[in-house]
Amino acid sequence: MAIVMRSGEIRRYDANERLNHWAVALLFILLAASGLAFFHPAFWFLSALLGGGNWARILHPFLGVLMFVLFVIMAMRYWTDNKIQPYDREWSKRLPDFIENRDHDLPAIDKYNIGQKWVFWITVITMGLMIISGIVIWRPYFADAFAIDAIRIAAVVHAISAFILILAIIVHIYAGVFWVAGALRAMTRGTVSHNWARHHHPLWYRRMRGGRNVEQPPQNL
Repeated sequence: MAIVMRSGEIRRYDANERLNHWAVALLFILLAASGLAFFHPAFWFLSALLGGGNWARILHPFLGVLMFVLFVIMAMRYWTDNKIQPYDREWSKRLPDFIENRDHDLPAIDKYNIGQKWVFWITVITMGLMIISGIVIWRPYFADAFAIDAIRIAAVVHAISAFILILAIIVHIYAGVFWVAGALRAMTRGTVSHNWARHHHPLWYRRMRGGRNVEQPPQNL
């Protein structure tokens, strides 16, 4: 389906997608902050974001469930687009060129590059591990149903998964804000320019234009 806007831009994300993304992002910030507060006393001041220690302990697991549900909705939307394809493997061989901004002749890719797909699948895995381990250690509702060894293992899994997810999101933010100019605009305004789409995601650009050649000058500019 071609999504060419009157301005000549191309819609990359609709309003519902952007709302879902920013809701997950806000919940992630609150959960990461409160999780760090529980992890080490040096970060205890971050519990203030959820109203202090007691409220942070109460709200953290409930917000975690909400974030997981919203992320599942997001993941279902982007599941197909994030399947790794043969051209992604070819693109990954040229990753040093991409890092050094020598990206004028990289292999054509679809909506996401291999780095974005890695972040997606890391998030899927860590989110799954965190919701499972979080339920096991959730007092007073579920923890009493598990042996103490299971709770200890779950606590370690939860902390490691959270650490990996935080690192992945840092990379995601850096790439979206500083590395690839124009990427942040896609999730704030929902649209990207023809030149941006044609340069960074030519296969996706071709699909959005109904299969027309990516070198064809865009209309309605």
